[in-house]
Amino acid sequence: MPFSISILIMLAVFSVAAILLFGIVNMSRDGSVDLSQKLMRWRVGMQFVAVLLVMASFYFNTP
Repeated sequence: MPFSISILIMLAVFSVAAILLFGIVNMSRDGSVDLSQKLMRWRVGMQFVAVLLVMASFYFNTP
């Protein structure tokens, strides 16, 4: 169980980083404002998922 949750946490953190990077690249190239807002919403949602996974790992790993 802990190994699978840690993999999910790493995937969530890397996806947050990737979405953030795409948003920064979009803003630096004067890209679409709508795309920037959509990427911001996706990033916030993925951060929420990552925090939930970290909290679940703490909850399930406590003796």
